[in-house]
Amino acid sequence: MALAIASREVDGVTVLDLSGRITLGEGSVQLRDAIRDLISKGQTHILLDLGDVNYIDSSGLGELVSAYTTAKNQGAGLKLLKLNKKVHDLLQLTKLYTVFDIYDDEASAVASFK
Repeated sequence: MALAIASREVDGVTVLDLSGRITLGEGSVQLRDAIRDLISKGQTHILLDLGDVNYIDSSGLGELVSAYTTAKNQGAGLKLLKLNKKVHDLLQLTKLYTVFDIYDDEASAVASFK
């Protein structure tokens, strides 16, 4: 299943609901374009809901790191929400768990931007 991205606004925070796979090719390109588009429109609070993402390959991981770096360099914040066990373990294994702000519930994630 390819990556599907739905965007919504919660208290001034743009939440991207991702579902499917973030992999080499279309998935990582879609994510990159979505985040760059938000930043170019002046959105500085971006929350990626990964609750329905069932697989991330090395290219997808690279894209998450790239998105985080791009956001940070533009003065924006990018945080992760609702990691499933597979994605959580992957981020711990690669030590990226220490790079991202990661939340389990949306309310506290949105509040963290204030």
